[in-house]
Amino acid sequence: MSDYLVIVESPAKAKTIERYLGKKYKVKASMGHVRDLPKSQTGVDTENNFKPKYITIRGKGDVLKDLKKSAKKAKKIYLAADPDREGEAIAWHLAYALGIDENSQCRVVFNEITKDAIKESFKHPRSIDNDLVDAQQARRILDRLVGYNISPLLWKKVKKGLSAGRVQSVAVKLIIDREKEIENFKPEEYWSIEANFLKDKESFEGSFYGIDGKKQELKTESDVNDVMKKMKGKSFTVNKVNRRERKRNPAQPFTTSSLQQEAARKLNFRAKKTMMVAQQLYEGIDLGKKSGGITGLITYMRTDSTRISNTAKEEAKGYIEDQYGKNYLGYNKKSKKQEGAQDAHEAVRPTSVVRDPKSLKPVLSRDQYRLYKLVWERFLASQMAPAIMDTMTVHLSNNGVDFRATGSKVKFKGFMKVYVESSDDKKKNENKFLPDLSEGMTVEAKDITPNQHFTQPPPRYTEARLVRTMEELGIGRPSTYAPTLDTIQRRNYVSIDNKRFVPTELGGIVIDILEEFFPEIINVDFTVKMEDDLDSIEEGKTEWIHLLDEFYKNFSKRLEVAEEEMEKIEIRDEPAGITCENCGHEMVYKMGRYGKFLACSNFPECRNTKPILKEIGVKCPKCKEGNVVERKSKKKRIFYGCDRYPECDFVSWDKPISRPCPKCDSLLVEKKGKKETRIQCTNCDYKENAQN
Repeated sequence: MSDYLVIVESPAKAKTIERYLGKKYKVKASMGHVRDLPKSQTGVDTENNFKPKYITIRGKGDVLKDLKKSAKKAKKIYLAADPDREGEAIAWHLAYALGIDENSQCRVVFNEITKDAIKESFKHPRSIDNDLVDAQQARRILDRLVGYNISPLLWKKVKKGLSAGRVQSVAVKLIIDREKEIENFKPEEYWSIEANFLKDKESFEGSFYGIDGKKQELKTESDVNDVMKKMKGKSFTVNKVNRRERKRNPAQPFTTSSLQQEAARKLNFRAKKTMMVAQQLYEGIDLGKKSGGITGLITYMRTDSTRISNTAKEEAKGYIEDQYGKNYLGYNKKSKKQEGAQDAHEAVRPTSVVRDPKSLKPVLSRDQYRLYKLVWERFLASQMAPAIMDTMTVHLSNNGVDFRATGSKVKFKGFMKVYVESSDDKKKNENKFLPDLSEGMTVEAKDITPNQHFTQPPPRYTEARLVRTMEELGIGRPSTYAPTLDTIQRRNYVSIDNKRFVPTELGGIVIDILEEFFPEIINVDFTVKMEDDLDSIEEGKTEWIHLLDEFYKNFSKRLEVAEEEMEKIEIRDEPAGITCENCGHEMVYKMGRYGKFLACSNFPECRNTKPILKEIGVKCPKCKEGNVVERKSKKKRIFYGCDRYPECDFVSWDKPISRPCPKCDSLLVEKKGKKETRIQCTNCDYKENAQN
């Protein structure tokens, strides 16, 4: 018989912890929550202080029975769920179900699953933190009141299967607002003049700056012509050379949000995938007996803090000095606490920096290795010295027409030897070298080229941009980003086009309804205030029942108005302009679980359906009769095939283009690389740049 029973959420976590604690401890998994609000009803008594009605989750009966059996045999029970609100609520529900006094020293928390961290945490058990539990309960009840009251209205007035939630509705509203900005955007013309200069066979680029030292914008072709006429020849004098040394500091270690953003940019991971793989690394990977068996490789991945423990800093310091030298050591500057951040846990970092990614590659899956490498490199770089850049700005002049050339080169790599943060916006002049120039020199412009431009609309949201925006605005918390993005896609409120969110017609209808009848639900300021109020409950400053009461007073009135005044909206099927080949009736566009598709208007008599095929303007190179269309695989990967399939089985992962190879007359396709797209022949060695 084990003296102690420890309950965690997952079997993987249980296996890792049991090995660290020894024979006296039995570690079991609750498989997440064991109790929750019922699915069949709201489960909240709004007339009785919002008392929740908790029931055992369907399918958890056997799990709970097994836990109760083990609890009876144990001298002491420890509840070791994750160190956040959700984990505290799981522990609280388990205490109730197993008859454990929540005021007893039954709760154990740890930020990393390593032997030292686990053993230390069991020396300091505490009682269940009711403020954390109340904050989680308040969030759960708020979401239930919103979802279980608005959703049935949407089913009745619009379409079955719809839902509305506090955070998800605001996320959809952001995407819709961005789409409106793009639609209403009016491009403005502007011009630039670029010059390619030559100095002792070394070329460098410069751009028009102004006239007689004063900056000037080029708004029209007439402005450009005036500048071009003013220049005399192609000789430019170097008037001024500014050289300076600039320090570039490393990025802070990962928070949940920055991890999701960087994994999207560098690894092409969706937020949901990032969190799933991070969970595996946190709960433990079997490194083999010689390397310590099952070990947690990263700290807890749901955090909004960039704080690092002194122990981790010292270990990193020793590693950097040993591997790179003393000059690569950084100074331990304090991390800035972001406004609204709870700062409950450390940043996401490796549990031991000594476990470098290369040494773990044989025991990790490809995705685990790539994400661990990202976390490890980001953390190590954050503790290293700044990079030192030599920057140079050159002022060139031709008859009063001023050009500027700027560039920089790395003088000392510092943290850049390990890792450089990516960005949504391309940075100009990074590692762009300039030749050695001095004042009074004359250089020749090989060519001077005017270029017309038009201002661009704001870009649609990628997952990374949307997560960053939600974090900046204070919408949701680290644990909510990935589930929110997943929900709005599953509900078909948004779709993904070229890795960017596009609102669907259905999403627009739902948001319009919410805007009319429940404006606070999609109001960013209201949602942010609600998150702050939930934080206030966690800190013991606000009563959770008071918060719910204040919200429900107004919300219940709006529900009554909506019930009476909301008109039924019929989503009419859009004619597709083609007839059904089976019965001759018109085909229409329908909205299904996986987006739009073509269906016969004579349903249910005729059940003919078809996917919507996007033509790319290329004739099928195989059968010469059909057209090449864009299709999607089961894993949503785009490929290209003949629209006469199955009669013609032409298929290509690369996008075909309309003109033939100039060398052998075969099919040309676009090959997308990480940095550029190339056009190449499918038959011979012909290649060219896509922009040509």
